[in-house]
Amino acid sequence: MGLSLGRASDEALLSGLTTGDPEIAVAFVRRFQRTVFGVAVAVVGDPQLAEDVAQQTFERAWRHAQVYDSRRGSVRTWLTAIAHNLAIDAVRARRASPVAPEDLDALLGLVTETPERWAVADESAERVRRAVARLPAGQARALVMAGIYGMTAREIAGFEGIPLGTAKTRIRAGTAKVRVLLGAEEEAEDQADKDQEER
Repeated sequence: MGLSLGRASDEALLSGLTTGDPEIAVAFVRRFQRTVFGVAVAVVGDPQLAEDVAQQTFERAWRHAQVYDSRRGSVRTWLTAIAHNLAIDAVRARRASPVAPEDLDALLGLVTETPERWAVADESAERVRRAVARLPAGQARALVMAGIYGMTAREIAGFEGIPLGTAKTRIRAGTAKVRVLLGAEEEAEDQADKDQEER
């Protein structure tokens, strides 16, 4: 049975969770543990807490396997959404200290590990890291908290002890500056490529 479980579809393994078969549960966890842990650690930044989040994710998947709807996305997408939401809840509950500018590089490095909208190619992620590193500390923190921790402007304002308007301005200004910096870098690269061709 172990061999056939390895070849079973994601949906079949998920529906098998409802039977309470421990072999199916183990196969399901093995298949998705790296993905789920990757999402959790990217958001919480702490391997120990990420393990707890991953465990909660699988428990929730087991409890809610019967409500999964394949029309709304793959099993992997469904699981990563659960992991992401639980990880954000864990960060909010823990209320860690605001991100120090020197930690931004490490945090932004994790962006490449997160699913869907944060799935950025390595080269693009490196460009974003460089651009964010050039922002004033307040704007950089606001962007990281919004983009990686999924916090709202209101939550960032409470977290940083600043007015809501200031938090919104930091997010907007930071985003605009990053766009300008990325655009300038692309233009410089294009010019360098042209110069290379002309030689």
